[in-house]
Amino acid sequence: MSDSAENVSEHSDRLWIVSELYFPEETSTGYYMTRVAEGLADDFDVHAVSGYPNYLYRNTSAASFEIRNKVSIHRLKSTRLDKNSIPKKALNMLTFGLAVFFFGISNFKRGDNVLVVTTPPTLPFFVSIISLFKGLKMTLLVHDTYPEILAASGKLKRDSFFFGLLQSIKNWIYKMSAGIIVVGRDMERLARRQTVGLETRIVTIPNWAELETVAPDEALGEKFKLSLGLTGKFVVLYAGNMGYPNDIETIVDAADMLRDESQIHFVFLGTGAKLKWLRNRIEKLQLNNVTLLDPRPREEQREFLNGCDIGIVSLVVDMKGVSVPSRTYNLLAAGKPILGLVDAESEVGELIREEGVGFLASHGRPAELSEAIRKISGIPTELSKMGVAARKLAVERFNRDVAIKAYRQFLL
Repeated sequence: MSDSAENVSEHSDRLWIVSELYFPEETSTGYYMTRVAEGLADDFDVHAVSGYPNYLYRNTSAASFEIRNKVSIHRLKSTRLDKNSIPKKALNMLTFGLAVFFFGISNFKRGDNVLVVTTPPTLPFFVSIISLFKGLKMTLLVHDTYPEILAASGKLKRDSFFFGLLQSIKNWIYKMSAGIIVVGRDMERLARRQTVGLETRIVTIPNWAELETVAPDEALGEKFKLSLGLTGKFVVLYAGNMGYPNDIETIVDAADMLRDESQIHFVFLGTGAKLKWLRNRIEKLQLNNVTLLDPRPREEQREFLNGCDIGIVSLVVDMKGVSVPSRTYNLLAAGKPILGLVDAESEVGELIREEGVGFLASHGRPAELSEAIRKISGIPTELSKMGVAARKLAVERFNRDVAIKAYRQFLL
């Protein structure tokens, strides 16, 4: 079958979900967008528009069109260059955005619902142009707020012409949107400030924990520690993307300060733009208390999440209202306390403070972080209580059913 939607019958409740990443891609965005699409398939005639696998499943064969779990999947060709190179990543974003534009002009119909994710940021721009001509009901799903994330990552100055231009484009996209979904309360506060005077509906729908696969499992956690020779150690885990928005530097410097604390060990698991720097830094400092692991499939999360005593969630400064690391929810699901290297008024910071499921530390202060870890490693009873509270929170508030119900109510 072709990737054209010409043979798809008209449907008054047709919903297009536009995301670069979709099944079989299982990185964060791909995982969540696939589950959102499938969760809404009983309420809408759902069509997913995506690229071909380009991350962990880069070499996986995928059809240009297929139907899976009641969702029609349309995969579009674009460049798939090294995503850790900024110029090449920018070209990927542009070519995929253009592919979506031409596909949408040909296939989207007046009155169709379109849910478009902000990753990559070119997607909402091109979909907004289509919406202008086609009269779509466009809902924006904000996983990351642009251009603020570029400024926080040090890639763009806030007083630059380009930042102002991107901000103006974003304001126009917000104006074109029938609704905006954000994944954190801090993001909602920012979105409301930036849409003053508009009648745009805004709602917070957090991402969720993968309760179907992630749960507390002490035996599996011990197996993970044993495989790395860390039995009996207090393991501090950083698992997930190691990109420019993540404060990796403070963690490594804290590990350096704790090199003589033989009972404390750091594990980094993942990939991203800072991975090369991290590897070189570990080698330069000769940090024997740090283990660096390659990314592992989502189905192995239960093992490595249970293999830690506390999990770190970190962002660089000025990320309040800009992004919410989804790894937060699976740490909760595994019953693990969180050490947040985040703003206290961010979504993760507020979650830790309000629910008592972890600790907060300051950006760029490795001495403070190392001392916090030293103290935390000595209170196992309190950590155990926090773990129980974390699991309870994941089950009651951050589960897929709650999220899909909220999407359904907002989009119908």
